Amino acid sequence: MSIIKVRPKTKVEMNLSTQADLVFLLLIFFMITSTFVSPNAIKLLLPQSSSKTMAKQNFEVYIDENKEYAIKQGKDLMSVEESLLESAIVENLSLLDDDATVVIRADQSVPVQNIVYVIDAVNKANDLYGKKCKAILATQAKP
Repeated sequence: MSIIKVRPKTKVEMNLSTQADLVFLLLIFFMITSTFVSPNAIKLLLPQSSSKTMAKQNFEVYIDENKEYAIKQGKDLMSVEESLLESAIVENLSLLDDDATVVIRADQSVPVQNIVYVIDAVNKANDLYGKKCKAILATQAKP
């Protein structure tokens, strides 16, 4: 007669603590790297339609429905071609205070790219002269 020996069963266990550590490390990695990603957004200061407060207007840029540009500083209104707009804005901002305000008055049918072109010119002047000029998009108050 043969005797069948029963071997003790080995328990198969998987240590989950290392996987939990890995999950937390990945979570921390993605949280840290997500703070470095910033969208390319343009911050526009839009005046509230219910408020009667207006920003100090040092300089104004007009863009009409035909995408023609005009610059107004003080009481002088001067028409400017698109190719010369950036240099005209940079030149006029060089004469103003460090915290001057550029008000963009654009027709509602003007593409956003034309407004961005003006904002880029203001940012270029800020970089060249170390200023902190702001660009504000003017809106019409609701009746």
